[in-house]
Formats: sequence, structure tokens, C-alpha cells
Amino acid sequence: MASCIVFAYSEVGVRCLGVLIEQGISVPLLFTHADDPRETQWFGSVAQLAARHGIPTVMPDDPNREEWLARGRALVPDFLFSFYYRYMLGAEWLKVPARGALNLHGSLLPRYRGRAPVHWAILNGEQQTGASLHYMLEKPDAGALVDQQAVPIRLNDDALTVSRRVAEAAAQVLARSLPALLAGTAPAVPLDLAQGSYFGRRRPEDGRIDWRQGARRIHDLVRAVAPPFPGAFAKVRDLTAFFWETRLDETPPRYPDRAPCLYAEPDGWYVDCVDRRRLRVTRLALDGRALALNEIPPAWSQQPIPLD
Repeated sequence: MASCIVFAYSEVGVRCLGVLIEQGISVPLLFTHADDPRETQWFGSVAQLAARHGIPTVMPDDPNREEWLARGRALVPDFLFSFYYRYMLGAEWLKVPARGALNLHGSLLPRYRGRAPVHWAILNGEQQTGASLHYMLEKPDAGALVDQQAVPIRLNDDALTVSRRVAEAAAQVLARSLPALLAGTAPAVPLDLAQGSYFGRRRPEDGRIDWRQGARRIHDLVRAVAPPFPGAFAKVRDLTAFFWETRLDETPPRYPDRAPCLYAEPDGWYVDCVDRRRLRVTRLALDGRALALNEIPPAWSQQPIPLD
């Protein structure tokens, strides 16, 4: 029976660990993370899945310490798999498995290497992304490709919707790649990094809306960070407003010469943007509380409200 050490977290981690279990791959050691109480847990628990199947699980702050490397070497695994694990694994870990260390990344490599690939793809208005299984090098998301699968990004898809699609694609890629990996016949196609892109991590403050941008760019930001992620926000008359959901609206702006501005109509809130297009705001919140359809805070009673 083939064995592997697994580093896993989030929904991709859950789905891919499930594939290994279903296909009878031995997992003598699993590394994962303790859940952060400040983070909305929209995904399943790798630790709980491992516990149900008696898989030894650890959650170190630094998996690259010698004590963990020594434990890994003693297991003499065939493979090492990383499924959305959040810490970088050092070069010594890549030497541990006899038959290769592989990572499952949430993009169509070599595009969107690095952090938060789903969020960046939506923010940049992409129409598709995907999941890629590749060999690991010290350089992140740079090793030879085994397989990948595309998923669509539709105009109003948010990051949660696309992340779930990517997780399902990741499981399918791993499931169909495992037989060839075990047989030693899996492809290893070098990535042309010059044809790709690399993006860094995103922080909650990156959700601040820049009203100097056009309607589509703002819409893409809103859906890229929509709940359960931190959300797109802006100061509106000294109140912090969260724009949780928007739609591109094809009707003409009401106040094109005063854009960017926010105002209410009987069916909800609208933003006239600088490119003479407007957005319908279908979910708007103040201090984490969603406003009702016709609710107008006292500070917003004089409209339209200029947006800085």
C-alpha cells in the first residue's frame, strides 16, 4: 500500500483527503491548522475527517522544525501532498518522500501562482480559473504540472461559489491522477512561468473600494471579497458601509454629473460610477447589520451621497 504525508486545510484539503481515503492510500501523518475563531468557517474540517478515520494529526506553528522533519523521514512515505496548507514547506520536506512532493493549487497554473488565487481571478474579471496538481519546488507553485481542470467564473459569481467549484475540481484532478502517480506514469509537464502570473496575499483592508474606478471593477472587488470573506467597504458620511453584493445595472445613471454617488430608489440602493454606468447594491450593511430594502440611516437622508 502506498503511503503519504499530507498537509491540508480548507475545503480543498477536506475533499482531497477524502479522495486519498477512498482510494486506500495510507496517511500515517497529517499536518493541518487550528481553526481561527476570527475567521468564518465556510469549509469542512480536515482534522475532524482525519479523526473519523484514525489518522494521526498535528497542528504545529512551524512544520519545518527538525522534530517534524525527523518524524516524517522515519515514516519513509512514498508521497507528500499539500492541499491548501497555509505554511510554506522548506526544501528539506521536499526530499522526504521517495516518489515526489505534490501540491494542489487553486488556479490554472502557471497563471495566478501565489496566494488567494480565486479572489485575484475574480477581482481581475477572469471568466475561468481551476485546480492544478503539480510537483513542488522551493519556488512556490512552480513545479511540473501533472493535471489541471478549469471551472467557470460567471459575471455574478462570488468567491465562495467559485471556491466550492475549485474544491470539487481539485478532488476530481487528484482522483484521476492517483492511478498514474502510483504506477509511475503520471505526466510532469514543465511550467512556463514567463506565461503566468504571481499574486501576493490579500488582507481585509484590501477590500476598501476605490470609487475612482469604473462599475465593473468595483463589482468585481465586491464579489471577490463578499461574505464569508471580509467584504468590500467604504466610508459613507462617516459611517463604514459594507457592500456585500452588487449587480451591474443597464439603466442610465440618475446623477451622472455627480458621480460617484450613492442614493436610494424604491427597489433599493444604487451607485452612479465615474464611467457613467451604475451599480445596483443588492446587499448593503452598516457595522455588520444588513440594511432593509427601504431603510435609510438618518445620516444618509440627504441624497445623492457623494462617495470619496
